[in-house]
Amino acid sequence: MRALRQDSANGPEDLHLITDAPVPAPGPGEILVKVTAAGVNFADVMQTRGTYEGGPQAPYVAGFEAAGEVVAVGDGVIAPAVGDHAVGTGGGAFAEYMVMPAAGAVPVPEGWSDDQAIGLILNWVTALAALKPLGRLAAGETVLVQAAAGGVGQAAVRLAKHYGATVIGTASPGKHDLVRALGADRVLGYGAEAGEVDLVLESVGGTTFGASLAAAKRVTGRVVVYGVAGGEVAITNRDLNFRHQIHLIGLHLGVLIEHAPSIFAELMDELRELVATGVCAPGTPTVYDLADGPKALAELEARATSGKLVLRP
Repeated sequence: MRALRQDSANGPEDLHLITDAPVPAPGPGEILVKVTAAGVNFADVMQTRGTYEGGPQAPYVAGFEAAGEVVAVGDGVIAPAVGDHAVGTGGGAFAEYMVMPAAGAVPVPEGWSDDQAIGLILNWVTALAALKPLGRLAAGETVLVQAAAGGVGQAAVRLAKHYGATVIGTASPGKHDLVRALGADRVLGYGAEAGEVDLVLESVGGTTFGASLAAAKRVTGRVVVYGVAGGEVAITNRDLNFRHQIHLIGLHLGVLIEHAPSIFAELMDELRELVATGVCAPGTPTVYDLADGPKALAELEARATSGKLVLRP
């Protein structure tokens, strides 16, 4: 099958299209999907540079989010069934076929294309987890969403407004109008002072991380960290004791699915309701051919994109 193979830790430039990759077989609890749309995420960029924690070692078939038709199932799988269209995560998504855990896959909503469903898990569920069970958002509170023009950021802005929050988003200057159109009450550049907020959704890292910590209200403020796109930064116990008396919460969706399946099940129930009521609407991703995957990742790394990016095998 056709696939994109990462051959080194030198970045997207060493991501190459191959035509002889073996088609994987589903194991127990897994499904085999004929990929029609693969999602591109910043974690993919990190993996090409060897900086994603626990990521595969080169050479490997890249990508970990896709949607498509279920063509085979492993032992013990009841749903999704062969012939269903599903979206989920697993290794080797930048290919014509991929295997993913059945427990983490969800049906493509009725009336949606597979392209439109990309992001339902990684973007919408991450944003929902950050806002509700982890961020404990209440109506009337103020939320600061860093990188509000990105895939998770856009979902977070829409959801926070739906739950009755005042929303401040950060983005590059050319993306401010987009973030306003999503419903943000204020839009700022990275590092700008936002004032005190109840909840910060932090995915940038680097110098922006300090601004996120400073923005959270003393004692009651929460910062949910789910990305390190701008670089790694440290915080000490002394910082939390004397400078930032806040609630600092880490979020990795894969870990949540594995270690808190009951919370994930609740998130899935909420997601279905959000889809049914139109709060979670079909996406409008930017689509690239599979062969243009290196270009898509390079543009994402350069912050030259907004919203969801999709590779089409």
